Amino acid sequence: MDIEKKIPVKPPRLVPGDTIGIVAPASPFSQARFNKGVAVLESMGFRVSFDDDIFIEQGYLAGTDAQRADFINRLFADQKIKAIVCARGGFGAMRVLALLDYEVIKKHPKIFVGYSDISALLSVLDTRCGLVTFHGPMVTTLADAGQETKEALLAALASDVKLELAPANGRVIKPGRASGPIAGGNLTTLCHLVGTPFAPSYNGKIVFFEDKGEAAYRIDRMLSQMKLAGCFEGLVGLVLGSFEDCGEFDEICRIFAEMFKDAGIPVLAGFDIGHSKTNITIPLGIEATLDADQQRLTFHESATV
Repeated sequence: MDIEKKIPVKPPRLVPGDTIGIVAPASPFSQARFNKGVAVLESMGFRVSFDDDIFIEQGYLAGTDAQRADFINRLFADQKIKAIVCARGGFGAMRVLALLDYEVIKKHPKIFVGYSDISALLSVLDTRCGLVTFHGPMVTTLADAGQETKEALLAALASDVKLELAPANGRVIKPGRASGPIAGGNLTTLCHLVGTPFAPSYNGKIVFFEDKGEAAYRIDRMLSQMKLAGCFEGLVGLVLGSFEDCGEFDEICRIFAEMFKDAGIPVLAGFDIGHSKTNITIPLGIEATLDADQQRLTFHESATV
C-alpha cells in the first residue's frame, strides 16, 4: 500500500514572554480551576490572553458552535498569539470541525495543545493543515498538575530537544520496532470520526490511544468498529497511554493483544499519556521510532522550529 509522505508543518517554539491564547472548543469548566491553570502558565514565563466570552455556558457546551469555532479561527489569525491551549475537553470539539477556517490556520501555524475530546481538533489540524499538534495538558488540568507533567509540556513546546518517551508501567504486548509519524489520541473521540469527512488515515503511522471511563467491552466494540472500517490497514505500530477507570490494566492489554494479534506490528502499553495523574505531552504529526523491546518511543526531530 502506497504511503503518502508529507513534510509536517512545525510551529514556532515558545520563548519566555510569548503570549498563549486560551480557547474553549468543547465543554464549560470551573473558573477556579481555570484561574489556577492560567497561573501555572504565567509561572512558566508566558503571558496569557483570553476573552471573557470563554466562560459562556450553554448546557454541556462552552457557547454555540459558531462562537467556539470563531474563537479558534481568531486566535490562529492573531499574530500576537504564539500558542493556543484549550481550557477543557469534555464534549463538543467535533461540532466545530466544519466551521474552522483551515486556510487561515495554514497561513498562521502555531502550537495547539489539548487532549481527550480535543483529539478531534488535533487530528483534523494534521489532516487538513499538516500542522504538528500537541496531545498534552489543558488549562484546567494544569491547575493541579505535577512537576513531571509541567516539565514535559515545556520540553515539547519550548525546546529544540528530540523527545524520547518511556512508559512508566511498560508492557510489551507485541515486540518489534517500527518508524512513522505519530497520530492518535482519545479512542472514543477518534472512533466517532469514522465515516465522517474528517476521519484520518493511519496508513504508515504509529498510532497512540488513551481513554477514560470506558468499560472493557466498549473499548473492544470501538476497536472492532475501527478495524471493520479499515482504519488499521497499513498501521505500523501502536502505543497505549492511560486507560483510567476502564477496568484492569491486564484486561485492556488483552483486548489490544487480541485485536492486533495478526497485524505484525509492535504494540507497547503503559505510557503516562492522557487522563492519568501524570500527562506527558506527545507531539502528533512528526516521525518517531517505536522500539517495543527497549520500551522507547524516540522522535527523530524536535516538534517546533
